[in-house]
Amino acid sequence: MNYEEHVVAGIVSYPLLIFLAGLLKHFLQVPFRMSTAAMMLGYALYVFGSDLPDIDHPDALIHRGAKAVVAVLIGSAVYTHTISSIDFGEPWKTLTAAWGVGTAGALAAWYGFSELMPRHRGIIHSLAFALVYGLLSLLFADYGLKMSWEEALFVGFAAFSGYTLHLLLDRSVKLV
Repeated sequence: MNYEEHVVAGIVSYPLLIFLAGLLKHFLQVPFRMSTAAMMLGYALYVFGSDLPDIDHPDALIHRGAKAVVAVLIGSAVYTHTISSIDFGEPWKTLTAAWGVGTAGALAAWYGFSELMPRHRGIIHSLAFALVYGLLSLLFADYGLKMSWEEALFVGFAAFSGYTLHLLLDRSVKLV
């Protein structure tokens, strides 16, 4: 499947996830709190997760987008670390030099991103990474957004499920 098919599958299958979450809550007493905010964030992370495993494919849209974001973040981090270490007298000279160093960091990140990525359909295409994505989403909702534990649990479940949807659609479900 390609990008559009994975994402559209995520968009249209979300009501099934809500149904499944409702069953888990009702019959197994899973303490999901499906507030509007949790369901909206869950929807975003579910759909994002439905294509996220392809980040390991250099031609995938998500790989190319993430590569640019990582390069900018690394370049900016290098700049902020460098700016206090140099002084060329005039502020504009110092800023230019610090951003020059930051740009070198961004270029290193740009070229290193694809090189450091595991092979396509390797470990990133696994339930282990689906679990990592779900846990990071849960922690982001709980600690970052200060949602209740029950809301964060639902958000993590939605993220994990979207990632797993991708694996199912690829017919490539493995533990690691």
